[in-house]
Amino acid sequence: MAVIVSPGQNEIEQMKKLGLDIEPHRKRMNESQPGLDEKFKDTADPLRLVFVCAMWLTGFDAPSCSTVYLDKPMRNHTLMQTIARANRVFPGKHSGVIVDYANVFASLEKALAIYGAGKGGTNPVKDKAQLVAALREAIAAATAFCVTQGVDLAAMEALPLGSMDHLSAIENAINALIGPDALRREFFGHEKFVGTLYRAVKPDPAAIEFSVRAAGISTLAAAIRAKLSPNPPDIATILKQIGELLDDSITGMQVHESGPRAIDLSKINFGALAERFKESKHKNTDLEALKAAIAAKLEKLVRLNRTRADFAEKFEVLIESYNNGSRNIEQLFEELLNLSNSLDKEQERHVRENLSEEELVIFDILTRPAPELTTDERDEVKKVAKMLLSQLKQLLVLDWRLKLAARSSLQIAIKDTLEKLPIAYDHPLYGQKCAALFEHVYESYPQRNAGVYA
Repeated sequence: MAVIVSPGQNEIEQMKKLGLDIEPHRKRMNESQPGLDEKFKDTADPLRLVFVCAMWLTGFDAPSCSTVYLDKPMRNHTLMQTIARANRVFPGKHSGVIVDYANVFASLEKALAIYGAGKGGTNPVKDKAQLVAALREAIAAATAFCVTQGVDLAAMEALPLGSMDHLSAIENAINALIGPDALRREFFGHEKFVGTLYRAVKPDPAAIEFSVRAAGISTLAAAIRAKLSPNPPDIATILKQIGELLDDSITGMQVHESGPRAIDLSKINFGALAERFKESKHKNTDLEALKAAIAAKLEKLVRLNRTRADFAEKFEVLIESYNNGSRNIEQLFEELLNLSNSLDKEQERHVRENLSEEELVIFDILTRPAPELTTDERDEVKKVAKMLLSQLKQLLVLDWRLKLAARSSLQIAIKDTLEKLPIAYDHPLYGQKCAALFEHVYESYPQRNAGVYA
């Protein structure tokens, strides 16, 4: 917390007469690095509460500020400016809160008559009871949605925390809400709306009524997100997020501490996994975990080599066919296993081709699509790919994209090197490959230091 007040003449003596020492506060206001205004705007900074007088009430914009406590009379423009301090839009913020200790809002209607109401002439300030009512409706809607998927939140809350029955109920709920994609997105929408309203209602005591249900919904959403992660989740982070949702005095629901297992596609026994899936009681969860693992591997493979985009397209087609009902869950799981097996083979292809990953990208651009090549011609193309990469190491100097001479040198090097391609590459195809390679280098390597190419 910090004191933020406007400077005044003889303030030190005036404060001393009141038994106060303003000097350390003034020193902090003047010398803080970064400034107190920047620290207060930073949501990650521990500075959370400021006591202000004149300064920051008008003309200071901190969109993350959610609550203003008023303890002195205000009118007209000053009142409107002060309300605006908590009325700014910010991610995750539903509304601002004004806590009035001085009956300030008796002057509000007059101020609105002078300076204008909200859109459509409505009063922008509402009683917090309306917010509580909105939260109650959101909780009811989220609960009803869960019931339609066979998840009884009230029954889960009645189970002893940490018991096997409780953990089993959470696992079953996760499996019911994790997929298909549209269903999961709808649940996340309910969870986000409930969480936003719940945070907006706090610290009003009315929040206690909804604390357990809000925590339960948040826990399920956090656990589902953890299941979707291809890497072991940081359970501590999940618990911290839930802790931020709840007051310390409120007991929440537990997340299974071991977390979901990570899937390493390179070590999958596809036959055994398919057999296990047939017996699984949580097929939705197993399917979504496999989808997340494949999506993560695809993202990495395509980022390294954009000619692999056909794998990503095939993945999207499979998911879409499941979402629209063309495939059942067992069929999708089997085809995803086949796709993941293909990805493993693709990941090791550069070894089979005797090329580095970067050389393989150039080779793929030259051969996808390309005319039919003999084994000897493919070997010639590999030599060209290696030769071109060697040239690039010398040409991609610092800020090369901004220098006309550097770009021209690169284009000339590409054209000269590609002239060594087999005769199967006619002139139009040669031109297409030159343009495609320049585009690849331009987009993939925006800046390189001289002599460095990683």
